[in-house]
Amino acid sequence: MNQKKDIVNDIPRDARQWAMICHLIALSGLLGNGIGFLIGPLVVWLIKREDHPFIDKQGKEAVNFQITMLIVLFIAVILCLVVIGFLFLFIIPLVMTIFPIIAAVRANRGEDYSYPFSIRFIK
Repeated sequence: MNQKKDIVNDIPRDARQWAMICHLIALSGLLGNGIGFLIGPLVVWLIKREDHPFIDKQGKEAVNFQITMLIVLFIAVILCLVVIGFLFLFIIPLVMTIFPIIAAVRANRGEDYSYPFSIRFIK
């Protein structure tokens, strides 16, 4: 039988899918209560980080990015007092939508993805 391997770069399919979920779960949080974009990736990472090093690394990336975006949102709200923050309030949700999608696609391929301009709170 000629079976196609279900492993990319020696990373099992299950690990790639959980890493992808770490990134994508943030999108569902954007639609919810306002803090779910951080809670979702954090919960998935905490539950699945011991299963595979790839899930651990990508989960940390997702959580670090969402913490960074929370801080940037807070600063943007403060900057609304001097009007420039309103521009950031338009751009930040776009960034919070686009980058997790890119990260999820790359994680599903088994690629090690790091978000640009993300502060590494969890190492």
